[in-house]
Amino acid sequence: MAYLKYFPVQITMNILFNLLHILFNLGSYVLIIPFVELMFGLNGVSDTEPELAFNQKQLVDWAFWHLYQYKASLGTWKCLLIVAGGYLSCSLLSNFFRFMAQFFLGFIRYGLIERLRNDIYHKVTILPVAFFNSKRRGDLMSRMSSDIADMQWCVGVLQSMVKEPLNIIVFAGILFFVSWRLFVLFLLVLPLGVWLIAKIGSRLKRTSQRGQNLLGRLVAVLEESLASLRAIKSFSREEDRDRLFSQANDEYTHTMVKVALTRELSSPLSEILGTLALVIILVIGGWQVIDGSIQPSVFIFFVIIFARIIPPIQTLVRSYNTLQKGTASAERFLEILDADEVIVEKPDATVLQGFQDKIVFNDVSFSYQTSDLLPPPSALQHINLTIPKGRTVAVVGPSGAGKTTLVDLLPRFYDCSSGDILFDNHPIRDLNIDSLRRQFGLVSQNCILFNDTVANNIAFGAENYSLDDIKAAARIAHADEFIDQLPQGYDTPIGDRGLNLSGGQRQRLSIARAVLRDTPILILDEATSALDSESERAVQQGLDALMHGRTSIVIAHRLSTIRHADTIVVLNHGRIVEQGTHDQLLALDGLYKKLVDMQSFS
Repeated sequence: MAYLKYFPVQITMNILFNLLHILFNLGSYVLIIPFVELMFGLNGVSDTEPELAFNQKQLVDWAFWHLYQYKASLGTWKCLLIVAGGYLSCSLLSNFFRFMAQFFLGFIRYGLIERLRNDIYHKVTILPVAFFNSKRRGDLMSRMSSDIADMQWCVGVLQSMVKEPLNIIVFAGILFFVSWRLFVLFLLVLPLGVWLIAKIGSRLKRTSQRGQNLLGRLVAVLEESLASLRAIKSFSREEDRDRLFSQANDEYTHTMVKVALTRELSSPLSEILGTLALVIILVIGGWQVIDGSIQPSVFIFFVIIFARIIPPIQTLVRSYNTLQKGTASAERFLEILDADEVIVEKPDATVLQGFQDKIVFNDVSFSYQTSDLLPPPSALQHINLTIPKGRTVAVVGPSGAGKTTLVDLLPRFYDCSSGDILFDNHPIRDLNIDSLRRQFGLVSQNCILFNDTVANNIAFGAENYSLDDIKAAARIAHADEFIDQLPQGYDTPIGDRGLNLSGGQRQRLSIARAVLRDTPILILDEATSALDSESERAVQQGLDALMHGRTSIVIAHRLSTIRHADTIVVLNHGRIVEQGTHDQLLALDGLYKKLVDMQSFS
């Protein structure tokens, strides 16, 4: 609803045209009275013109007197043609205004959903990495596709929530004006209908929410299976995954059947209640016609208008139920949109112009928040470390020691739980996040490539570049030798996540990207650990060229690649246990020497 503020003109025009549609629609039904009177009425009117007053009897008497005057002067046939022409005109105008209302609704529906999509995508890109650690990608994709599709239908339903109450109010006013006694009979049935509709809507919302959660699970199973096809096939687990998907699909189907049955239940219930009210009105109204307290044509008009008030009520019921289903989707969708931005930039954040001096970890500790019920495990404890400009610092240690977590704190993928990280003597919490992250180039073991051309993947993240710059970066990364052999060279698509290339080729593209971006600080996160010896040699040449003249932070399992680092930091259980050069650490005969000995084959 908050997004409707962006469409004031369209909403105003939609309401205006809906109101005009209702009025001209009503006008066409009002003309039924003179039609019936001309065909079947008796000339039982007074010789003098009745006084015009705003009550049912006098207004009808005044209208009938004029009608019969026209009939006497023009003839029945001409009067029928005039009434028919009026009916046709009202119908044409009513449908034209209905079309115009839908025309402006289109701008609201698709414009609002466009804004929602843009906002959710923007939110996904700025939320901290920690938010996604506990989320399944398939479920997030379901929220951004299926849930937003449900919300799109809700926007269309919003028109019904405006139009149908107007319809009901106008028609109810006419019914009350024609015969308030008959109208009261209708009101007696209304509370029962409202209570039943509310009960159905509440149940529908709960069931729909469960259905959307199950759809998220279904999409998550599908996404995981597509991402893990090699593992599924190599371990012959196709039947297990089939069973898991079928289970999720079966639960989702059964739940959505319940949703459909619950949603459809409201329509026949409202129709039964409407029919009950109509039968009562026919009996009581028929008695009033026989009694002479109401004219037959006016009673016929009342019955027709009453019959016309039932469809708007049914539409309103369906719209309410659709909104209840949409609310279930919106709650899942808005969980992302309303998520806290844990990594918050200060309003007066300092914009970095470059890297001048050093990075300092000052008694830094960090814990991952995994549950509200359990204490978070400590990933890093009391880290004190200085990284001077232009130096190469290697971080080593057993798996789970906290190496990747340590470097993830630098570009503020996470914020430290305690302590400070100083960047050129500025606490990084006080820095503009974009300007901070522009100082870092990342080459990781898991290459992040896109389903695009070679050139566009190299240029990702760079600004003001040319094709010559891309080729120069590829040469430095030793990637040009295989790119030149591709069918379309730098314009060759590399497939989803670059799967058309080998592991070494993908890694060299990542290095070329870092070269082109030309950042002062380089983070290498086990960049060669997944490569064979031949690929590693080519990639290492590219890395050596990339590291030249830059501040480098290298995470490595293969210790042979970091023996010439200026400083080697040894982590164990989230603490720095050793620090020094390769020779100094060997002389300590501690954890580092043990790791070196484990990798020796002599």
